Amino acid sequence: MPSRFVPSPARIDLALTLGPLRRGAGDPTMRIARGEVLRASRTPDGPVTVRLAEADGGVRAEAWGPGAAWMLAHAPAWVGALDDPTDFAPAAGLVRELHRRFAGLRIPSTGLITERLIPVVLEQKVTGAEARRAYRRMATALGEAAPGPEDLVLPPDASRLADMPYERFHPFGIERRRARALREIGARAAWLDAAVDLPLERAKERLGSLPGIGPWSVAEVARVSLGDADAVSLGDFHVPNVVAWALAREPRGTDERMLELLEPYRPHRGRVQLLLEAADIRPPAFGPRMEPRAIDRL
Repeated sequence: MPSRFVPSPARIDLALTLGPLRRGAGDPTMRIARGEVLRASRTPDGPVTVRLAEADGGVRAEAWGPGAAWMLAHAPAWVGALDDPTDFAPAAGLVRELHRRFAGLRIPSTGLITERLIPVVLEQKVTGAEARRAYRRMATALGEAAPGPEDLVLPPDASRLADMPYERFHPFGIERRRARALREIGARAAWLDAAVDLPLERAKERLGSLPGIGPWSVAEVARVSLGDADAVSLGDFHVPNVVAWALAREPRGTDERMLELLEPYRPHRGRVQLLLEAADIRPPAFGPRMEPRAIDRL
């Protein structure tokens, strides 16, 4: 099978770097093991399965399927080898310590916008467990077998979502609002995916112009698909509290307070967010939690 070695002077931690792509341990499109990531994707050239493995001096990539050549050409961007954190020099304290502890964390740039946007929409205004369950059900029901020997399923085809009536979404646990957004993404998939060739800010503007896609969704896509190390997840249920607690020992935060605390780290604010998440920092728990819903049972 076609393969490529991606050199890197510093170690790349694939689990940390590509972990944001996986929608829970049961994600049928992806598996993560020690030092190795298996991923099925839909490239502009067709379906692909890629195996990425940490090696001395870089990352080894192997690919199967019509999209193999495309994937290997983009492998450096996928594993974060094009991410340059050399100008990220936080002052002494927690962030510097986390940057040292998680030195292998990189910002990837997959170049696949709608593939990332679909699971991001599923995460809007619901618990993580709900979103992962919905994605797993949808990928299993709609996805085709991925090429190669790894028994993965391809992510949902955005173009198929455009023609699906709401009744097809409901068994996956997806209500009408998110279903409408997914159908709009499917109808405009080519236009959205073409944003990868635009300057970063214009690409984000295009994403944000779509109904149902706000600043949170734009940041979640830009940080993974476009390599935006400064993308901050505004409007998140948890992230402002995590940032406020980690950086100021304040148990609760707002978007405004989060941006104030992250300002010294620009243009690496998104990198700081990922470092705090990698450390599993949690503010004190009090008050009501966001309750999961079983939409498919309503």
